[in-house]
Amino acid sequence: MAWDEILDRVISTNNIFRLSINECIELYDNAPLHDLMDAAHHRRLLHNPTNVVTYLVDRNINYTNICTINCQFCSFYRPPGHEENYTQSYEEIRGRIKELEDIGGSRILMQGGVNPSLEFDWYIDLLKELREHHPTIDLDCFSPIEIQGIAEVTGLSTQEILTQLQEAGMHGLPGGGAEMLVESVRKDVSPRKGHPDNWLRVMKEAQLLGLTTSATNVIGFGETNAHRVQHLHRIREQQDEVQSMGALGFTSFIAWPVQLETNIFGKRNRGRNRTEKGAGATEYLRHVAISRLFLDNVNHIQASWPTMGMGIAQMALLAGANDAGSTMMEENVVSASGTTKFSATEYELQLSISRAGFLPIRRNSDYVHLETPNTLIDAPEVACKPPNHAVELV
Repeated sequence: MAWDEILDRVISTNNIFRLSINECIELYDNAPLHDLMDAAHHRRLLHNPTNVVTYLVDRNINYTNICTINCQFCSFYRPPGHEENYTQSYEEIRGRIKELEDIGGSRILMQGGVNPSLEFDWYIDLLKELREHHPTIDLDCFSPIEIQGIAEVTGLSTQEILTQLQEAGMHGLPGGGAEMLVESVRKDVSPRKGHPDNWLRVMKEAQLLGLTTSATNVIGFGETNAHRVQHLHRIREQQDEVQSMGALGFTSFIAWPVQLETNIFGKRNRGRNRTEKGAGATEYLRHVAISRLFLDNVNHIQASWPTMGMGIAQMALLAGANDAGSTMMEENVVSASGTTKFSATEYELQLSISRAGFLPIRRNSDYVHLETPNTLIDAPEVACKPPNHAVELV
């Protein structure tokens, strides 16, 4: 069918039906952005039939920047032996969590590089200490590629690693490192991360253990629209499989454009006189809308204000997203690639959500709604500082 026939079918029914890969590519290639956003918002209301937009009060903790994977789009990592290497101590990590507790936060997202110098006991003892001293904080830690790195060092299977980490206190395995689950694209930008099947396999193991997981996607590597839909299809296929086995699967899907300002991938493309890769606001919003239409078995789509700014994130809430992300007290990986380094207060997220026409509700990492303070009452009118390339708060 042509794009207009497909969208007419989306909007004319109150049932969620499954788009085929070819139908999705047709929409991606030819549907006008406004029509896509309208259909995606319709689909969003079928998944989440309220005016609520959720957000999370959390903190990113990047416990080490030592990594041997050498992804060309990453400006954060440092190879072993580099003078700028660091690995945080347990005390430093606990201090960061205490600051999160002081503002009522509920989750840390703790990720680093693939650091071969850390013994498995370092991870186990860290999680046990954090669980003992910070029992109200969900510990969503590491990524599939970090789990694979630990397995290589220890000789244990990735499932054994995940099982022991869960027993030590790990609550979830975040979806970092997916980027693009298409082998031809992945081999070009991060060849040492291995085949996309590895990422999906570790995620499946985590899901069947009951760990909270999310799916991510980075666009703008020069891939085609068909490649992007192929990534979404891999996510949807795995979601079907694990849900048929009684697991929750991916709680959410989050996409953002690759940041090119200071990393090898950006310099490589500029140096070869290629058209600079990346994805702008229009392309990002298009991808959010397509993901909401295609991922019929994933309940939550998250807007990415750290890469796009609050203004575009607000528009994403009208393009199928129903979650505004997190306050992100600390962020080091994306910002290392040139994005302005900042975090958002709970007030700023509530203001952004409210101005977009929605009701802001605080959640935890399992998307359970939490008691939500109304920070907008008697609060001064302030604006969140966006990245340089983003539009101002609307």
